[in-house]
Amino acid sequence: MSFEIKSMTNINEGIEEILITHEELIKRIEEVGKEISKDYVGKNPLLIALLKGSVPFLSELLNSIYIPMEYECVKVSSYCGTKSTGCVTIEGLNKLSIENRNLIIIEDIVDSGLTIQKTIEALNEYHPASIEVATLLDKPSMRQIENIHPKYICFKIPNKFVVGFGLDFNQQFRNLPYVGVLKPTMYME
Repeated sequence: MSFEIKSMTNINEGIEEILITHEELIKRIEEVGKEISKDYVGKNPLLIALLKGSVPFLSELLNSIYIPMEYECVKVSSYCGTKSTGCVTIEGLNKLSIENRNLIIIEDIVDSGLTIQKTIEALNEYHPASIEVATLLDKPSMRQIENIHPKYICFKIPNKFVVGFGLDFNQQFRNLPYVGVLKPTMYME
């Protein structure tokens, strides 16, 4: 299935409403970073960022974590257009040294839970000490995997298709400094 982005001179034209402002994002991410720091004192956690959407979240989160830690990135994909394909691919795990490490998966959005479930299953094969999830956005109304409960959630959102701050529609809109609802006219014919 192929989607084409409608012609725009400014990406803000594709946004129906701003759901979370840049200021709100930064403030909440800072709070989560401090919470992670408190929870992982003396544990040197390894943050595993799921590319590409989590990059802005990871970048801001790192500014607020004040304990020794490391991070790595893996490429995970499951979307085509506005829908999850149901097929999750993960690239880069075999290069990580994660045995007996405390892992925190850094994700842009948890909706169906399938991506997180498959990522946790794949990480467990390498025998980490623990695995938790930190997500920028949680969309629990779309959850298909019921036992997925991120420990660190910046914002719970309604069932709307959102872009910005790393979230995309066909690789576009990631560079918005806020989280916005994409106009349906952007992806409907």
